Amino acid sequence: MSARYRTVERDQLMLLPHDLREWIPAGDIVHFILEAAALVPVGKFVSNDRGTGDEQYHPQMMLALLLYCYCHGTFGSRRIERATWKDVAVRYICGNQHPDHDTICDFRVRNEAAVSEAFLQVLKLAKAIGVLAVGTVSVDGTKIRANASIHKSLRYDRAGQLEAQLKLEIAELMGKAKQADSQEGADKQDLTPELQRLETLRAKMREAQEMLEKRAADAQKPSKGHKDDPGNPPPPAVPSPKQQINLTDPDSRIMLKNSSSAYEQSYNAQAVVDADGSMLVLGARVVNIGPDAGQLALDVEAVPEEVGTVCLVLADTGFANGATVKKLQKQGKEVLVAMGRQTDSGIRKHDYRPIPTSTVTKAPLQFWNSPWARAMKKALESERGRRLYRLRKQTVEPVFGIIKQAMGFRQFYLRGIKKTSLEWTLVTCAYNLKRLAVLRGV
Repeated sequence: MSARYRTVERDQLMLLPHDLREWIPAGDIVHFILEAAALVPVGKFVSNDRGTGDEQYHPQMMLALLLYCYCHGTFGSRRIERATWKDVAVRYICGNQHPDHDTICDFRVRNEAAVSEAFLQVLKLAKAIGVLAVGTVSVDGTKIRANASIHKSLRYDRAGQLEAQLKLEIAELMGKAKQADSQEGADKQDLTPELQRLETLRAKMREAQEMLEKRAADAQKPSKGHKDDPGNPPPPAVPSPKQQINLTDPDSRIMLKNSSSAYEQSYNAQAVVDADGSMLVLGARVVNIGPDAGQLALDVEAVPEEVGTVCLVLADTGFANGATVKKLQKQGKEVLVAMGRQTDSGIRKHDYRPIPTSTVTKAPLQFWNSPWARAMKKALESERGRRLYRLRKQTVEPVFGIIKQAMGFRQFYLRGIKKTSLEWTLVTCAYNLKRLAVLRGV
C-alpha cells in the first residue's frame, strides 16, 4: 500500500484573522517574562526623545524582548531584529511589531536603571513565592571574552616607537609633496588621503600612551610619608614598557582563564549565587582585574538589601584575602574560603595527572601562615566546614555552566566596563527568569 501525504498549501490565505495566543503554549516561559517585565515601572526607562512626536515602542515590550532573546541565546541586536520576523514567541512579545537593530541597541545601552530594576524585581518575586531565603551564598568569577581581539593590544613601549616612526613617515611624505610642487612637469599625486591616514594612526598611538599613563597615575597611591612630607613627593607615575592597552576596548584586559587555557582579551564576571537551594544569582558585577582576590567584600555588597541578609559566604582559593575576609567578619558574616589544596603533597589522592618526579618542594608562603589563614584552614577541616564548603561547587559552578553552555553566552557584545556590566546584569537576570520558571513549575 502506497503512503499518503498531506498537501502543503503555502499559498492558502487565512480566511479568519489569526490569534497569536493560539500559537504559544500556555506554559511557555514567554508569559512569565512578560509578567516580569511588567513589574518594572515605566518611569524607570529612558525614552528616546527625538522631538518628532512619533509614537515609540513600549519600553516594557522592549525589555521583555531582550530578556526572552537572552534566555534563548540570541544576543546581537541584528539577530534580535531578525527574530521579530522568524520567531513566533518573539512576534507575540512584540505584538507583530518589528523594532530595528539600531533601536534595540540604543534601548539596551540607555536603560541600565531599568535592567537593574528588573533584576531586583525578579529576586523580590522569588522571595514572595517562597523559593528564595537568603542566608548562604557562593561567590565566584568567570572570564568572559571581550568584544575585542587580543591582536589589537598595544604595548606602551611599542606605541612610542610607532609614534616616532609615523612622525618620520609623515615628514618624508610632506617632503615629497613639496618637492613635487617645486618641480615643473612632475607627477603631482594627491597625498592628502595618505597623510590623513598616517596622522590618524599617529594620534591613536599618542592616545594609547596617554591612557596608559593615566591608568598608571590612577593606580599609584602615595604612602603616608609622602602625604605628611611635602618635600618628598611621590615618584612620577610611568607605565611599565610591557603594559598593554587594547585599541578596540581599552577597558578590557588580557586574562588567563586557568593554567591550561590561552590568554584572551576578557573581563572578569562575578556572581553571588544563593546556596540554600534556589541557585538564583543575587549579585552580579564585572571587573577588569584577572585575579579574584580583593573582590569578595564588593561582591557580597552587590546583593540588594531588599532580598535579605547574607550570613555565610563560600568562595574558592582565588578569593583568599585577609583584608576582605576580616571586613566581612566584622560585619557579622561567616566566611569559608579555600586555602589552597587540602593535601600535604599538593596532589589529590586519585589525581589523573602523573605524579611529579621532581623532589624540589616550594616553601609555603608566609601568607598561608598568618593567623586568619590558620583559623580558616582549621574551620575548613572540621566536619561542618567540609559539609558547608561542598555547597560552593554544586551551586555557583552550574550557574556559569548554564550561562555559557545552555544559554550560549561566551562573549560580551558591548564594549567598555560600564556597558559590559549592564550586559552581565541582563544575562544574569535572564538566567534567573529561566531558573525561577523551573522553580515555580512553569
